[in-house]
Amino acid sequence: MTPVSANGLAVTADGNTATLKMTNVPIIDQPRWPAMDAETTPAFMDFNLVFKSTHEPVKYEDPTRQYRFEGFKATAQLEATIRVPSIDFTFKTDPLDTSRCDFAVMGEEVNGKYYEAAEG
Repeated sequence: MTPVSANGLAVTADGNTATLKMTNVPIIDQPRWPAMDAETTPAFMDFNLVFKSTHEPVKYEDPTRQYRFEGFKATAQLEATIRVPSIDFTFKTDPLDTSRCDFAVMGEEVNGKYYEAAEG
């Protein structure tokens, strides 16, 4: 797990947009994966990830697993740079404004406790 710096996560006052910016996140390069003897090489990733709410409500719940998530469908955009210093390799994705993913959600999760919906 990589800790998020104090200024790494920004959420707008209305809660409709969340931006996560991370730099120098340690990852590995493993080009021969899934070979059992595939060697790994240290690598690093910088990224900017933006979630924007569509205001369309969504709820996922499973009482048997004591899980509930309530929130809103969202869009997500990502721009990233991957660096493998040992081979002097850098890869950069397309810019943030051309990135789009329509399967994202924003909201709150309860795991380990299941609260019945209030009847009234």
